[in-house]
Parts: sequence; C-alpha cells; structure tokens
Amino acid sequence: MNRASVWLTTGAACGFVTVALGAFGAHGLRALVSAERLANWATATDYLGLHALAILTCGLWLLQRPDDRLVHWAAGAFLVGILLFSGSLFALVLTDQRAIGMITPIGGVLLLAGWALLVAGARGVRVRRHADSRPEAD
Repeated sequence: MNRASVWLTTGAACGFVTVALGAFGAHGLRALVSAERLANWATATDYLGLHALAILTCGLWLLQRPDDRLVHWAAGAFLVGILLFSGSLFALVLTDQRAIGMITPIGGVLLLAGWALLVAGARGVRVRRHADSRPEAD
C-alpha cells in the first residue's frame, strides 16, 4: 500500500469514527454526563472530523505528488494530534478524570504542526507549464 492509499484509508476511517462517536455523544451520553462534558465530546468530535478531512486532503495530494515528505509528515501529525487531542477529550468525558486533560494541549500542538507542515508543502509546490498545455491558435 502506498502513502496516498494509507492516508486516504486513514482519513476515511477517521470520518467513519467521527459519525459514530458524534451519534453516540448525541444519543447515548446526553442523560449520563453533564452539559460541560457533552460540550467536550462535541469539541472532540468536531476536531476529529475536521482533521479526518485534512488527512484525506493529504492523501489526495500524495496521489499527485507521492514523494512530498512534508505532506506525509503533515498527515502523520494530524493523526497523532487527533489521537491525543480528541482521544484525551473522549477519555475525559468517559472517566471524568481531569488529569487526562493535560494531554489535550499536546495533541493541539501536533494538529498545529500538521497545518504548518501543509503550509510548508504548499509553498514548495511549483506549477509546471508544458509546451503542449497552451491553447491552440485558430
């Protein structure tokens, strides 16, 4: 499996998990946890979904530019950031152990790093013009 396929599969799986956990939060947790904890769950779900799309974008990018290491690293940072940021918020809601919340900012920094790597990758893209891409004269 090539890098693009790995990230496309990972992004799609994260999207699936987003919907499942969002539904669980909306329907299964409402009567079990406080409004504050439901808001934590919603934040975790929102960030998971947003970064699932970012990982999918990285996979699509790598289909066109398979050797772009910055984008590969960005996808990895997004994935680990999701696991730490959203994962710690999900765990906080389910266990009510406030100490778990100390992990959340580390995940946030990794999500930011993913976006910074994506910016760096985008800045490195050079549009190539081919002689045959010019419109033909009538």
